[in-house]
Amino acid sequence: MNQTRPQRLPQAVVLGVAAALAAASGTAPAQQGKQPAVVYDMGGKFDKSFNQAAFDGAERWKKETGKPYLEFEISNATQREQAKRRMAERGADPIVGIGFAQGSSTEAVAKDFPKIGFAIIDSVVALPNVQSIVFKEHEGSFLVGMMAAMASKSGKVGFVGGMDIPLIRKFQCGYEQGAKFVNPAVQITANMTGTTPSAWNDPARGAELAKAQFAAGVDVVFAAAGGTGVGVYQAAKDARRLAIGVDSNQNHLHPGTMLTSMVKRVDVAVYNAFKGVKPGVTALGLAEGGVDYALDEHNARLVSADMKKRVDAAKADIIAGRIKVIDYMAANACK
Repeated sequence: MNQTRPQRLPQAVVLGVAAALAAASGTAPAQQGKQPAVVYDMGGKFDKSFNQAAFDGAERWKKETGKPYLEFEISNATQREQAKRRMAERGADPIVGIGFAQGSSTEAVAKDFPKIGFAIIDSVVALPNVQSIVFKEHEGSFLVGMMAAMASKSGKVGFVGGMDIPLIRKFQCGYEQGAKFVNPAVQITANMTGTTPSAWNDPARGAELAKAQFAAGVDVVFAAAGGTGVGVYQAAKDARRLAIGVDSNQNHLHPGTMLTSMVKRVDVAVYNAFKGVKPGVTALGLAEGGVDYALDEHNARLVSADMKKRVDAAKADIIAGRIKVIDYMAANACK
């Protein structure tokens, strides 16, 4: 094992992480054997979006196996690596990091514990004991962009992103392509919430951005902003406009104004990783069931039979390669 260590963290942080991990597991690892572990990112496991999807996957594994798992919700960036290191020292295996921001900490700890399996969501770490799980968000976003353009009466649709990073631009790019596929003349207004991790958990700012878009004529808005999206959805309800959820199926939050949700199956990724990591890169798109749009009793009245028919046809064409959706992160362009 490589004994080289990064710069030491403040003792209070170390003790806080250790205490939280102790509370997360009711029995000592020596009694239970290896436990899987998950480290959520900013916003917490009950953000009703990205982190919560990961939590749902972990809970599904727990329910099916009857076994416990370790978990930790970070409150600042310094805890990412320390939490994983503490989990590895306790014998957790595999250890799953949620979110692109956990890439560097996953790499650092995985190098020091080569016999433990790790998984990282939304980032790529090229190590023999790490599974990198990425999604084709542009494909799912294309479908909800189509739905936005078909549902819009004004011909103006909006997008509210969380932290301004290439991954969120990837959502935006796919969404714009889908909207223009339906209506080449559609007008699209896009805003990012911020440039720091706090952009994932700022519902007030999300509501403010959505209200400004509605005032400019937008009548459907897609939020890819983690917990910030909750404010966008509430603003849509208050203004009697339509909103589109992300990551988890959020249709139930405001039935009647949630047009659909672009589901990203982080829950499936975590569930499968808990069963055993498969080192290398795993890319999940429409063909793999990794992304999709959500249709249920909460939005059934908003999605017409014609809308569903057209979206499902486009979905089949994307899977078959007849429709090519530009990946912003690959092409660094959205035309």
